[in-house]
Amino acid sequence: TLLFPRGQKTLFLLFLIMYLVTLMGNLLFILAICYDPQLQNPMYFFFFLILFSHSICYTTVIVPKMLVNFLSETKTISYNECLAQMYFFLAFGNMDSYLLASMTIDRYVAICNPFHYVTVMNHRCCVLLLATFTALSYLHSLLHVLLVNQLTFCASNVIHHFFCDVNPILKLACSSMSDNGVVAMTEGLASVMALFGCIVISYLRILIAVLIIPSDAGKHKPSPLQLPSHCGDSVSWEYNFSRVIYTVLTSMLVSLRNTDMKRGLENLISRIKSHIDRLSTAKAKKICGP
Repeated sequence: TLLFPRGQKTLFLLFLIMYLVTLMGNLLFILAICYDPQLQNPMYFFFFLILFSHSICYTTVIVPKMLVNFLSETKTISYNECLAQMYFFLAFGNMDSYLLASMTIDRYVAICNPFHYVTVMNHRCCVLLLATFTALSYLHSLLHVLLVNQLTFCASNVIHHFFCDVNPILKLACSSMSDNGVVAMTEGLASVMALFGCIVISYLRILIAVLIIPSDAGKHKPSPLQLPSHCGDSVSWEYNFSRVIYTVLTSMLVSLRNTDMKRGLENLISRIKSHIDRLSTAKAKKICGP
């Protein structure tokens, strides 16, 4: 169901603009990383993946269907489409945490073991981290979707949320959810604690390494970029609205906080402008003749 019964066209225009700005803005950042040699390092490799996974794939899983519902009177989604949306939402959402953990590992090696950084964080290591975390993320998502698929739904079929999230779907089930609870308390908790432990330990080691650096200049080391975490179980409109804002708005802002990305984007815009100027000059010469 929709968050608000009125003003649906206004909300449609608002979130459509935010969604398009998100896509175009982050595509520019992705191009900046691809074309700027100074940004082609392990840290921005993972940052590139976060932009693609969260800002493009994650929002695309949710927002287009939400926009359709703003203009539709039926506001329905098939069971298979709901499971597919849940699967990719969980997969791309989990990838954010795994990629953040990868970036903390990268910064830990860069700060605490700088002389071996190039050999440790090489191309093979980055690809191995990506493959491992992608597999874990998709298996985690698949497990939860398979468990939801085993449930029986015999009550209301109205989802009190703007997309097929796990908790609102579970509230519609009338069969036992003990397996879902066991998995959430074991596999889910273990996954969260492992990532949390990895990030905390990396930060602590970085903090210790920075504190023992004698020079003030050495303390200005780069720290990993942080993204908001997923939280909350309520399906109230306040919770729904906060999830909408998190899904769409944060994707517009996350890249703008990084100085190197701004510089890379400026370089990309300069290259595009220079290319356009060359094309304009060549076209003018062709029209005017020799």
